[in-house]
Amino acid sequence: MRVLLLNQTFYPDVAATAQYLTDLAVGLAGRGHQVTVVTSRRGYDCPTDRYPSIETWKGITIHRVEATGFGKSSRWRRALDFASFIASCALRLLRIERHDAVVALTSPPLIAYLAAWYCRLRGAKLFYWVMDLNPDAAIAAEWIPAHSLAARSLEAMSRFSFRHSHKVIALDRFMRDRVVAKGIPAEKIEVIPPWAQNDVAGWDPAGRDRYREKHGLQNRFVVMYSGNHSPCHPLDTLLEAAKRLANEPRFAFCFVGGGSQHAATAQFARENGLTNIHSLPYSPIEELGGSLSAADLHVVAMGNPFVGMIHPCKVYNVLLVGAPILYLGPAQSHVGDLFEAVHDPSHLHSVRHGDVESMVAAIRNAETEGTRGHPEKYAEAVDRVGARRLLEQTLNLLEDLSPGSFLAAKRPSAVAPSEEPLKVGNA
Repeated sequence: MRVLLLNQTFYPDVAATAQYLTDLAVGLAGRGHQVTVVTSRRGYDCPTDRYPSIETWKGITIHRVEATGFGKSSRWRRALDFASFIASCALRLLRIERHDAVVALTSPPLIAYLAAWYCRLRGAKLFYWVMDLNPDAAIAAEWIPAHSLAARSLEAMSRFSFRHSHKVIALDRFMRDRVVAKGIPAEKIEVIPPWAQNDVAGWDPAGRDRYREKHGLQNRFVVMYSGNHSPCHPLDTLLEAAKRLANEPRFAFCFVGGGSQHAATAQFARENGLTNIHSLPYSPIEELGGSLSAADLHVVAMGNPFVGMIHPCKVYNVLLVGAPILYLGPAQSHVGDLFEAVHDPSHLHSVRHGDVESMVAAIRNAETEGTRGHPEKYAEAVDRVGARRLLEQTLNLLEDLSPGSFLAAKRPSAVAPSEEPLKVGNA
């Protein structure tokens, strides 16, 4: 089978979608399929990084197209970067051979719309892998007005992509329900969460020591948020907690990663004269285990309006290192479902946005418990979100070998948003 993969990021980029699509591509190539990728030449978080325009890697043919590199400092810059990539991608698709199946992600948001037209014209099957739901998330973030022409146009394009998909891959039950609410048949939707990066993330005591020494974190209780910083993951409550604990030097707050709001953490520290906040870049993928292991408490954030629009995939790698988790977000979410799969919840903490007092108390309680580096505590949850199981499920779906969803195979097909909790890993 000839498979075409479309997304703005791919190997060797460190963005989350790049890692998942790379895993899928390697898996497909390993099963003997002919895999072609069309992606961007520029790094996602660092557009000055440039990759080869054409490359064959592990049997995968990679076409990297040109795009502008204005960056994420403003919305118009991001929009121009997205538009230039889509235009270049469209030109490349005009010259590329026909494929049997196309997998389109959501970076940038309209790439699936382009893929839907390609599949319609070339007679290919579209598998729409919804890493985030737009324009829903853009509207919730107040980037575009809800009833504007832009919002209506983007929504029409989104529904076109869904309608012309052979299968839609949603990341959790909340996302599935939002897609169903758009009029998409439930039987077309498969619920498969992203998988934990078992091969690169895990408890790494030596890497922990190196990371903490490198960044001056020895003898500190490290509270870490690691991943994309965006309006979808509001961190105001955590920053205010850091401000409250500024006079207790044993606490250090690390904001690791990138995204449009990453610089805001450093700006908050400067404006408030805080020395307990460390704004750090992504670590190379081979150092991910050490970076995550350096934390004594990991924060996973979800904005209240964004449940079902984005997915908290960062929590999976946190489970692998066995650190305590502090969830900042609404109670009803995929993280809440995951927490129910953990038999001993004593090292799991949950706080609502705006409740700074509870945030501070949870941090102090986690320090008192002193639990870290015990991935066995999450063994059952990790097994349910492991790469071997979920990647195989996705590969089988592309080959039409697996008619049921990993998370919903024993549930009746939904025809409307569901109120019943869907346990992670039930099959």
